[in-house]
Amino acid sequence: MEIIDTAVIGAGQTGLAVSRYLTEAGRDHVVLDRGRVAESWRSARWDSLRLLTPNWMTRLPGWNYTGPDADGFMTAAELAGYLEDYAASFGAPVRVHTPVTDVSPMAHGYRVTTFRGSWFARNVVIATGPGRHLPAVHRQLTPGLRQIHTSSYRNPGTLPPGGVLVVGASASGTQIAAELRRSGRAVVLAAGSHTRLPRRYRGMDIMWWLEQSGMLSRTIDDVPDAREARSQPSLQLRGGPPEDQADLTALSRLGVEITGRLIGADGYGVRFADDLHTTVSEADERMRRTLAKIDAFIESSGLESEVLPAEAVRTATVPPARNEIDLSSAGITSVVWATGFRFRYPWLRVPVFDRDGHVMHRQGITAATGLYVIGERFLHRRDSSFIDGARHDARTITEHIRTSHRSQQAKTRRRREVRVP
Repeated sequence: MEIIDTAVIGAGQTGLAVSRYLTEAGRDHVVLDRGRVAESWRSARWDSLRLLTPNWMTRLPGWNYTGPDADGFMTAAELAGYLEDYAASFGAPVRVHTPVTDVSPMAHGYRVTTFRGSWFARNVVIATGPGRHLPAVHRQLTPGLRQIHTSSYRNPGTLPPGGVLVVGASASGTQIAAELRRSGRAVVLAAGSHTRLPRRYRGMDIMWWLEQSGMLSRTIDDVPDAREARSQPSLQLRGGPPEDQADLTALSRLGVEITGRLIGADGYGVRFADDLHTTVSEADERMRRTLAKIDAFIESSGLESEVLPAEAVRTATVPPARNEIDLSSAGITSVVWATGFRFRYPWLRVPVFDRDGHVMHRQGITAATGLYVIGERFLHRRDSSFIDGARHDARTITEHIRTSHRSQQAKTRRRREVRVP
């Protein structure tokens, strides 16, 4: 068993951000990943995906975008290369193709077991990212349908001929539905809750406004209900020009059939909730509240003369929806589950979970000494799950590791002094 001060599990943006700070602090550590650096961006994203955040916002500790297209949007492959260059820039001690199978507590640390040996680590930082989520209703569909999660979707050509049911109307679902429809396929989109936003507002990218107004830096301590804040619907947005956005209105005009939330299935038969109007109205209301906050920020900051006037953003409109569809009769042969991701740690043998299976923490610091988690939604700031947000949480965690180490050293010195006759 190798001995290490800190084991970081995951070599994505969050794990690398932690590694950079640990390297600066001179802390002995290793970064373990089941695959390569940025593995999820390489193998669990579709071909045409672009980041929802502009290139200028792809910031990590000691590393910023310096290319010619600051207002553009990286592809997943480009981000993987960006992160690989980042890891190489400071010699991140990454062990690739080293999946972790068990993390168990030991005296003064943890045993971290992998397929390629074990480590004793005083500290463990979990930076693995979430895994795909499939709702239970997928088991009620016939085996004759091809079912895949968005993490397995690559392009229309990877699906069998025929129509497609896409479940979920946030960024992934709407983008994939649009791509499938443009390829000539019949597409049905079952729309659940989502947060609608325009790509640009008053002449600036929406992410610029969210950052400048302080909405992205809002912390979990600032919200009245942390659980509710962490379960807010995901963004319905696309990385690209404003005219290429895929909201429900645009999808409907493209020929995508929009329905309410998928609530049941029996073989080829599927049932949808009669909630599409409510879902659309709530998404519009969330958007209006956000834009009103931006308008208020512009006014309070005296920026009215420097940006475009306030603009009316059209309300989403969709035709009346069917509540039932026989997928076989409709020619639908595939289902793409755009139902998001969930954090699961089946290999973690430390009692830090709440009744819902979530790791309990404060700013990523758990009650178990030396155990940390990073990358979760609204971990501390609203942008904690963004690439850009990793730098803030990584700094907090590594500083806690440093101060805890100094505190332990001080205790050890005091114990030794007491033993001196």
